[in-house]
Amino acid sequence: MAIAEVRVELKKGVADPEGRNTLKALELLGFEGLKDVKTVKVFDIFLDGDSGEVEKRVDEMCRRLLANPVIHNYSIKIK
Repeated sequence: MAIAEVRVELKKGVADPEGRNTLKALELLGFEGLKDVKTVKVFDIFLDGDSGEVEKRVDEMCRRLLANPVIHNYSIKIK
């Protein structure tokens, strides 16, 4: 069995309202010196197959469902 870790994040220049609101909330709680907060989704996908086949299948999952290519970048790491 393989575990594929998929990180999906917004492309540079795409608004991240959740990250912005989290930054504001942290500042309201008294945390200082914060520059920015970015949101990232992480998926751990457990599946059978060799690493080359697994990576191809997970890449297809990203293209078809997990990431929107217009606004997201994604990376895949096989564990």
